Amino acid sequence: MPGDARTEQTTAVVIGTGLSGLAVAAELRRHGVDSIVVDGLDILGQSQPANTTSLQRCDAADSATLRERNEILRHLRNYAASHSVDVRNTTRAVQLTMLEAPDQAAPQWQVHTPTGILVADHIVLTRCAHSQLRRMLNDFGIAVGRNVAAAMRAIGIYLVGVGELITPSPKEVLRQAKTVGQAISAKVNPDGPHPSTAVFPVTGSFAVLGC
Repeated sequence: MPGDARTEQTTAVVIGTGLSGLAVAAELRRHGVDSIVVDGLDILGQSQPANTTSLQRCDAADSATLRERNEILRHLRNYAASHSVDVRNTTRAVQLTMLEAPDQAAPQWQVHTPTGILVADHIVLTRCAHSQLRRMLNDFGIAVGRNVAAAMRAIGIYLVGVGELITPSPKEVLRQAKTVGQAISAKVNPDGPHPSTAVFPVTGSFAVLGC
């Protein structure tokens, strides 16, 4: 990155502006945690960049499922706009750098983009295959056991909507976003309030959207 690249500090960087990314960003906002949402990540397996823009499907979903998913996405976009969530739809991450912290504290992260560097304590990834995540951990010199998600959380990276072959249903994505939002909030404000009211109603049936 150029020496004069702009550096911004935030609590969390959410990588992905689709359903998963907006859902967790809304949860973080509801808990009073600052975040910046960027469109995607271009470094996990350079020949096949991680696509975080939308939940892709192998099979066409029925019209009711698509309407339900689109309604949730519309609500999340409206929430982000009305609550000043920092969503950067045209900005992609091109490099992640882990900054070792003294005294065995959790590391900080630098998210490099074409326009600057975002420094954060927490990273949320969406739409990355486990094989890509394992490769990332190996690149950081971290031993990977069977539980990739636990290994990622130990260094401040959380996963929402991430699967090897099957994209989680919208209902599962919302559940994961709520869990991750609460986990990050608990670390940021261990003695603070933890709201339990959902950002949006979860009603009706949700059909699984294949990868």
